[in-house]
Amino acid sequence: MGTGVNRQILLAEIPKGKLSPSHFRLSEARIPTPKEGEILVRVKLISLDAANRAWMQGATYRSAVEAGTVMAGGSISEVVESKAPGFEPGDLVFADTGWQDYAALPAQSAQKLPKMEPMSHLLSVYGIAGLTAYHGLLDVGRPKAGDTVVVSAAAGSVGSIVGQIAKLKGCTVIGIAGGDAKCQLLVSELGFDHAINYKKEAVGKALRAAAPKGIDVYFDNVGGDILEACLFGMNNYGRIACCGAVSQYDGAAPAHGPRGVPGLIVVKRLTMQGFILTDFNDRREQALADLQSWVAQGKIKVREDILSGLENTPQALIGLLAGENIGKRMVRVS
Repeated sequence: MGTGVNRQILLAEIPKGKLSPSHFRLSEARIPTPKEGEILVRVKLISLDAANRAWMQGATYRSAVEAGTVMAGGSISEVVESKAPGFEPGDLVFADTGWQDYAALPAQSAQKLPKMEPMSHLLSVYGIAGLTAYHGLLDVGRPKAGDTVVVSAAAGSVGSIVGQIAKLKGCTVIGIAGGDAKCQLLVSELGFDHAINYKKEAVGKALRAAAPKGIDVYFDNVGGDILEACLFGMNNYGRIACCGAVSQYDGAAPAHGPRGVPGLIVVKRLTMQGFILTDFNDRREQALADLQSWVAQGKIKVREDILSGLENTPQALIGLLAGENIGKRMVRVS
């Protein structure tokens, strides 16, 4: 395209402590022109995830975000111009476009999406959040009917779906979240059996009361002290699905790691496994079919937290890291 203004959010500097708006800068560039094999897309919905903060710390399953570059992030975007077979203007795609209005990218890096309403479901229950919950619980946690499943960050984009799938599988489900309102929502709206407010309860003691027979599956989104509390409550041969460690992403590193590693893992013969979504690409279609069926039957309720305006994306991420959101947080750009 080459003409017109492309607003961009740049990571102005690598944060050394808590993330703040001063670490970002709004900039303008020309709308790029796609090369052969590329597509030009207009960003519509930006996905916000705790992993955005982890990318600032160094390489993970993707390269680190460097100061002075467009902040990385996935989005749902609409194809504006295509110089690649298989893509036409008007197509919807998911891709790592970064935080900007327009992006030119190799077509092979974009995943074509169906058109549906609401479009936001393509980022939440049918996107990274829903698929992560599905595979992390069912393929890594491997719950059985009658098991007790504990989920941390349970009111977040992944945890809220994990708990509902566990209920579908006949499990007793305990959610850990920050705040009474979130805990009330988990029980009254999403069907969790118990909810623990880690901001005002001693998690270990609360777990012993809510799970007197112990924990069979723990879905860990936070790491740190909550992981430690769950380790001490695990049953023999329990499974821990390690999805994230949001408690360690923003600010100073913890003084020590969770106690009980490796001692409790050995004594209780625990399975503790990390995973990322691409591990399960071969099961994607089955996962989407199951999720769509459960949503259509009302067995999964979808919670989304949608803000508007590209310029508000930094504050939206900061708020997510502070636990402001319930369900999947995203920013509507266009």
